[in-house]
Amino acid sequence: MSALERRETRGIFPELFDWIESPFTAFRTGTGQAMRVENYVDEGDHVIRAELPGIDPDKDIEITVTGGVLRIHAERHEEKREGQRSEFRYGSFTRSFTLPAATEIDDIKAYYDKGILIVRVPMPKAAKAEAKRITVEK
Repeated sequence: MSALERRETRGIFPELFDWIESPFTAFRTGTGQAMRVENYVDEGDHVIRAELPGIDPDKDIEITVTGGVLRIHAERHEEKREGQRSEFRYGSFTRSFTLPAATEIDDIKAYYDKGILIVRVPMPKAAKAEAKRITVEK
């Protein structure tokens, strides 16, 4: 059952269930907290948008591709203030995405604007459907 279907069956208190689930769905054991993302296809690109407010993209975001997996890692540093009470999440945030086969990793682009990281991954070009006769040897 998809998340959308689950939300529709929650009746009159969907926000309550979203609030209860959010601390658990935002944490992945062993990888730190997971950032919230949305992804879609736009103009021939897979687009990943990650919610990362309060992060310096020059120092605190690292995007890597290894073995066909795109990994986004970010750090949000806490500034301690006397008498501070904070509900913000600090620390390490990581998400990984399996890329389609034949993705040209040199063409991947990333932008950061107003607290949102946008990663555009060009969709691989479809291989030409060529027919070739294979000779069977005796």
